[in-house]
Amino acid sequence: MRQTKLHDRQSIRLKGYDYSRPGFYFVTICVQNMKHIFGRVIDGKMVLNEFGKIAWDFWCQIDSRYQNTQVDEFVVMPNHMHGIIEIINPKSMVEVIHESPLPSITEIEIIRKHRRKMLIPKIIGWYKMNTAKQINIMQNTPGQKYWQRNYYEHIIRDEQSLFRIREYIKQNPKNWNSARFVSK
Repeated sequence: MRQTKLHDRQSIRLKGYDYSRPGFYFVTICVQNMKHIFGRVIDGKMVLNEFGKIAWDFWCQIDSRYQNTQVDEFVVMPNHMHGIIEIINPKSMVEVIHESPLPSITEIEIIRKHRRKMLIPKIIGWYKMNTAKQINIMQNTPGQKYWQRNYYEHIIRDEQSLFRIREYIKQNPKNWNSARFVSK
């Protein structure tokens, strides 16, 4: 019997960082295959279609669902979304994960379980699952993937960076034609 080696996916998260800590987090989530499913940019403004409104509405629900969070600046674009989430006063903070350079299989499972408990990955998982579920209901396409497997996040460490990222998000529709996300 031939065994195939599974692809070892490396985490893009900052090793040892607790994504439940208070602070600001910049998140970008991309649509599967970068398809334009949320609407169009017209004259530098994002015009959401019915799926874009779903993505918008679920993002707005984050701070009511996770009461120790606050949604900051965000935008839904044709094939991705950008948003800033602030964690204000977490109810239960997960211990910082200390990863060894060569973790055992058991250690890898423990690390994965801890990550699932961290707030930012939990929020993004909830958001992606619910937006996809609602779009699937509307399309009558149960189980269809709408989001790429992972997401980009950046820990915002100072006011200057927070201001710069807020401006980037606000300007995203105006810069759409020159952006790298214009593939269809």
